Amino acid sequence: MSDKTNFGNFFEDFKLGQQIRHATPRTVTTGDVALYNGLFGARFAVQSADAFASRIGYPRSPIDDFLVFHMVFGKTVPDISLNAVANLGYADCRFLKPVFPGATLSATSEVIGLKENSNKKTGIVYVRSRGIDQDGATVLEYVRWVMVRKRDENAPAPDEVVPELPSCVDVGALGNGCPIIQNNLYDAELAGSSHRYGDYAKGEKIDHVVGITVEDAEHMIATRLYQNTARIHFDNFTESKGRFGKRLIYGGHAISLARALSFNGLGNAFHVTAVNGGRHVSPLFAGLTVFAWTEVLDKAELLGRDDVGALRLRTVATKDKPCDDFPYKIGNEYDPAVILDLDYWVLMPR
Repeated sequence: MSDKTNFGNFFEDFKLGQQIRHATPRTVTTGDVALYNGLFGARFAVQSADAFASRIGYPRSPIDDFLVFHMVFGKTVPDISLNAVANLGYADCRFLKPVFPGATLSATSEVIGLKENSNKKTGIVYVRSRGIDQDGATVLEYVRWVMVRKRDENAPAPDEVVPELPSCVDVGALGNGCPIIQNNLYDAELAGSSHRYGDYAKGEKIDHVVGITVEDAEHMIATRLYQNTARIHFDNFTESKGRFGKRLIYGGHAISLARALSFNGLGNAFHVTAVNGGRHVSPLFAGLTVFAWTEVLDKAELLGRDDVGALRLRTVATKDKPCDDFPYKIGNEYDPAVILDLDYWVLMPR
């Protein structure tokens, strides 16, 4: 049998400190943007209109922040999570430089933690991944941890190392991915919302009202757009015999749906500057309808900037459950309908 095909890395293949340079570089085009918008329907004005973006200080519309994230994430899948059971969470994610159509993105990762699970069949791999543009500049950096199958259940476990990660990205690290904007030229009417930074209060909760039903074809097209090769999203022949009995929707799909839904109530939150942490609480499958709500956890003024302020948000997405009563946790346990718990910073004009 030929040894030229790639079966991906299993848990015992990872080594602490391992450096991985991922294939394949990807030039992001306006075609990618159009497809992404067709799949999720985000309406933030800065990412929608070159004229709007250039008026306030960008050279043109930047690529949607989560499209950049998914493109970089997709590069890492063949090496990190081809044999994953589930992607578990994110931390210390910072968007460091705006990305525009025509940029070429590549990715690297470092293994920063390893922990075998008690069942001896899987382990958790912690990696810090970086998205790099054609000039060698880091545009995105984040940590994620993923549960990966073992090839051999009897393979010895590595020394357990679980990295210490910040619970929140420091306010001083926010804003690098956003140029100074001319907020006096920011047209709130065209942006679709009159509410700016000062109109939001800590503790405020916002129901984003409408839902979006997920279809198999859509989530498979989206995942292929990012060149994400995780078999659990595509191979129904295999997955019909697996843990869930069907294909699992990529967790990032729920993130992008929730972000698009959040426009209704957060229409001027034009830039995601950091993700403090995220958890895919339960799986999402085709045929389910995603709803979302957001709580304002905190507010921060950025040192040396009076053009934008930062809101720390928790966006919760649910399946087949509208969010007018803000479902989250029942005691210490998540409401069974919750699929996503995302803690992040956005920038908004002052």
